[in-house]
Amino acid sequence: SGSSDPYCMVKVDNEVVARTATVWRSLNPFWGEEFTLRLPQGFHSLAVYVLDEDTIGHDDVIGKVTLSRQQISAQPRGIDSWLSLAPVDPDKEVQGEIHLEVQVPKQGHPRVLRCHLIGARDLAPRDPSGTSDPFARVSCCGQTRETAVIKKTRFPHWDEVLEFELAEGELGDGVLSVEVWDWDIVGKNDFLGRVEVLLDTSGPTEGWFQLLPFPSGAEEPGGQLGSLRLTVRLLEDKVLPQHYYQPLIQLLAEPLRSPGQPPAGTALDVLEEVTSGDSRQDVATKLVKIFLAQGLAVPFLDYVIARELARTTDPNTLFRSNSLASKSVEQFLKAVGLPYLHEILKPVVNRIFEEKKYVELDPCKMELSRGRRVRGHVPSHPSVPCGPPRWHLVASWRCPRRRISFKGSLSEAQVRESSLELLQGYLGDTVDAIVSSVDKCPPLMRAAFKQLRRRVEERFPSPQHEDVRYFAISGFLFLRFFAPAVLTPKLFGLREQHAEPRTGRTLLLLAK
Repeated sequence: SGSSDPYCMVKVDNEVVARTATVWRSLNPFWGEEFTLRLPQGFHSLAVYVLDEDTIGHDDVIGKVTLSRQQISAQPRGIDSWLSLAPVDPDKEVQGEIHLEVQVPKQGHPRVLRCHLIGARDLAPRDPSGTSDPFARVSCCGQTRETAVIKKTRFPHWDEVLEFELAEGELGDGVLSVEVWDWDIVGKNDFLGRVEVLLDTSGPTEGWFQLLPFPSGAEEPGGQLGSLRLTVRLLEDKVLPQHYYQPLIQLLAEPLRSPGQPPAGTALDVLEEVTSGDSRQDVATKLVKIFLAQGLAVPFLDYVIARELARTTDPNTLFRSNSLASKSVEQFLKAVGLPYLHEILKPVVNRIFEEKKYVELDPCKMELSRGRRVRGHVPSHPSVPCGPPRWHLVASWRCPRRRISFKGSLSEAQVRESSLELLQGYLGDTVDAIVSSVDKCPPLMRAAFKQLRRRVEERFPSPQHEDVRYFAISGFLFLRFFAPAVLTPKLFGLREQHAEPRTGRTLLLLAK
């Protein structure tokens, strides 16, 4: 059909740890999925494979992106870029480990670095016999040495010491690179893997090191196999016993436990002032978790909401920015209300996925033909925009992207009427489920919204602003809670797969 059904598989050290949903019939898929992986201390690499799902037979591998731990650690703020997909040959995937001992003398003249290559195990087979002819190539300080070739084995034992003379007063680039190759008498040698060892003068470095592929290069989209947009961030947290955190928690919670108007300049005030837009969601998530555990989530939200209201002069802009208050309420709803969201929305969302009805309101995107279609274009006119119906326009003009059909066509009015009927049915069921769910709504959510309403009434008491108290609640409940879940149910755990294009269009119109 000229397209693919792509999905991604995430591997850490050749072990599958995560899989995205499949995006059907697309060469430009958007997943928008986020995984938090708890990794072992000694992990070496992270690889993302892009595959094409096939109903019959094996899935086709399109390409992969590989990032070493050193590459990820070198970017404290994380990697966020397009990475070109590298080809994947199942017979040439890197595997195995190498046993090394590296000694760097602290002093001496000349200073000689000694690399003891002991052996390797579980190397990839590169020859028709199911074995390889491995040798190692070691590079350091601009010098390169090689071991002998061990024939017909995947478990070579070299037991060779390669020596490198170091320039006085330096360790070169501070890295020793070891590559393992399969020797071929005809043609090019086959790559078996590589490892980089940081040079350390405090003592010998010895152990088994996992062999890694060559790192992927960052390029603009448009490589031969395409490119993958990734955001990868490595966080290494040291978690202390709980009592170490009590002074910090008490400092943060101090204005919430104090009666009356909290004083200015509290720790929460300072934290809000210094938090940038990029990190505001992370800060809000952590604060919500802390105060939920302390039983102070509602007082915390009340505190940041009161500060936000004090800065707002126009009720029409209330909670429209991604402030700490807005982000905190949003994260609170996800933490507290996800089971409630599932109970309310799942029946309607499942029905939309199962029925796969055609729904469209934009005349420029309507498919009007039931029978044979002939693609064509009517010349456009500069005074006639494409978009929602404008009934005052001249009736003979049509959107230039309209499909023209000569047989079995539905009229634009029929498609619009059918779509409106379906959307109103879905919307009615959704709103009825929400309105009748008072008893199912978590008490913490109800308490938080009750306090929000009271604060808004105090800030905007005039009769002309009577509706603001309800807009403030519906802005969070619908725009930041229900509507995003309808638009992308996969990201809220309502479905295991992303919607196909037709169903996705229905969900988009329903969310709007």
